[in-house]
Amino acid sequence: MTTTVASPMYAGHFAGRSAVITGAGRGIGLAVGRAFAESGASVLLVDRDAVVEDAAEQLRADGLDAHGIRADVTDEAAMRGVFAEADERWSSLDVLVNNAGIITISDLDDLSLDDFQRVLAVNTTAMFLGCREAAPLLRRSRSGVILNAASGQARQGFIFTPHYAASKFGVIGLTQSLAKELAKDGIRVNAYCPGIVQTDMWDYNDREWGRRLGHYAPGELIREWIDAIPLKRPAEAKDIANLLLFLASDAAEYITGQAVNIDGGMFMN
Repeated sequence: MTTTVASPMYAGHFAGRSAVITGAGRGIGLAVGRAFAESGASVLLVDRDAVVEDAAEQLRADGLDAHGIRADVTDEAAMRGVFAEADERWSSLDVLVNNAGIITISDLDDLSLDDFQRVLAVNTTAMFLGCREAAPLLRRSRSGVILNAASGQARQGFIFTPHYAASKFGVIGLTQSLAKELAKDGIRVNAYCPGIVQTDMWDYNDREWGRRLGHYAPGELIREWIDAIPLKRPAEAKDIANLLLFLASDAAEYITGQAVNIDGGMFMN
């Protein structure tokens, strides 16, 4: 049985609208794609792995309007191809969710330049490419929305991840700059800053940070961190998806240039 992701309050809200979501083969990106589709949107899921095609097929099996395309978000030509397909399908675009992201955890002495640059390429440069290629289509809708994945590490860097923190601080700068530039075209640009989320990435984070921060057994460090969250639980992917539905909705038409924390109260500002 398929679990519904979207809050009922958005039922039909995005009917007749279109959305492109990157990093959408699994986890948060797939939940976001399902949420927009459940709310009436036609969605194009983008991921570098073939799993995105299976994900789109599952959404269609559930009666939703979804298509998948394999593309490396760091490849300029591939990203042009993604939005050429969106243009062919819809002639315009209403929502872009730049969700693709990666993390590696490493001692400074072992952090290679290639690894540093790869994290920035996926987490920051790829967002620039997505925004640039989507902008002409978003302008045609006159009410386009861009939503960029930042992180709690866009608020405060953490040990063993200087490259990840740099990439996510960059997301907020990109978001603020484009919010100012694209406002004249009716395009709103916001970022979202998740904390701990129940995903495979956080299984990796728990294991690698735990090993470096005191030889924690798997699961121990993340339980300690969750206990420090005021709401006492990690986010689920659907929590992130429902925030993005709000930010893309007509109810948020006066919100732009913001980076919204969604972390159960880990960061308050």
